[in-house]
Amino acid sequence: MGNSAAGRSKTSEMKNGDCSNAKSTAYVSLAARKLSFLGAKRRFVGSAKNVLFGTVLNVLIVAVPLAILSNYLRIGNSWVFGLSLIGIIPLAERLGFVTEQLAYFTGPTVGGLLNATFGNATEMIICVFALQNNMVRVVQLSLLGSILSNMLLVLGCSFLFGGFATSKKEQTFDKSAAHLNSSLLLMAVMCVLFPAALHATGTEVHLGQSELTLSRITSCVMLVAYAGYIWFQIRNPLSLLEEDVEAGEDGESEEFEVDAWSAVFWLAFLTVFISILSKYIVDAIEGASVDWHIPVAFISVIILPVVGNAAEHTSAIIFAMKDNLALSLAVAIGSSTQISMLVIPVCVILGWPMGVTLDLNFELFETAVLFISVLVVTFMCLEGSANYFKGVMLVLCYFIVGASFFVHVDPPTQLKPSA
Repeated sequence: MGNSAAGRSKTSEMKNGDCSNAKSTAYVSLAARKLSFLGAKRRFVGSAKNVLFGTVLNVLIVAVPLAILSNYLRIGNSWVFGLSLIGIIPLAERLGFVTEQLAYFTGPTVGGLLNATFGNATEMIICVFALQNNMVRVVQLSLLGSILSNMLLVLGCSFLFGGFATSKKEQTFDKSAAHLNSSLLLMAVMCVLFPAALHATGTEVHLGQSELTLSRITSCVMLVAYAGYIWFQIRNPLSLLEEDVEAGEDGESEEFEVDAWSAVFWLAFLTVFISILSKYIVDAIEGASVDWHIPVAFISVIILPVVGNAAEHTSAIIFAMKDNLALSLAVAIGSSTQISMLVIPVCVILGWPMGVTLDLNFELFETAVLFISVLVVTFMCLEGSANYFKGVMLVLCYFIVGASFFVHVDPPTQLKPSA
């Protein structure tokens, strides 16, 4: 009897102990989940501060709700276009920042693909909406303008201000990396030149269809070439990746400011608002052209690229003034390469299922401007050195391009959507 009572007492104690351990485990698990939630909340709040207050350009974000309100109240195309253009400046800069932050968690391969995808997301989104409206010339001219502004204006200003800031010595950069990008730009010129020349000869078997077929085939080849270029950058330690140059030249620590999940959230958030403003820009561009008495060609080639990429352009100039010309070249020529070898062929292929006849025939005048500009930049980079006078020449070349498109007016049928 005594042994039986003792056994029951011992069993009861063991059950009580198990219940106590289970409760302790539950409390620990609950506390861990609570701490994890609080930690995630703190990380998100910290990431939000870095995204929303990390640059003085964010004061321009006030233009975003004003653009939405202007479009809702229909106060005029010029107001909607201008406010949307201003509002897209900080959004595009923050999108690039968040993409770089996300690349810290994905490794070099996926990070390179992310930078290739979102590096010129603003131009791509604007072009998609323009394609939906069948505004083929706006797509062609805006992409051409992005290439020209990066090659001539941004690189020219980098040489100019960098030369003045480091007047006691000549700035130098890696010639091999610059030549690689220049070679890709020349390949892009060849791909654009052939459809334009084929159209100009008037010897096509099927007028218009031959150059369209050639453009689609060429676009696939361009994407293969750009994929090889990205792979080469990832595998080759001497490549001109922006992250490598920034770490090597400035010695900056690779500490992330935005955690992975917060970066994904802000990437989606910023893309949504860029898409909204891009649609406003495309819908209002012709009305703004009429109100401002400025040709659509000039707005597409000059105003859209300069204002839309103002943050990236400013960064390139600042890097040059800090004697980090290699990174300025990565921003200027690298961005031109990305647009010419990635964004343009992607737009041509996207137009295929959409039923939009977007080809690589940019017309002879536009193709000639691109060809001469690439040649000028290639010769400027041959020596692997820069000075302020080279910058002056490039900026003046860009002014000539701007004047050319100010007096260049397309027929209305080329700009307006077809019925």
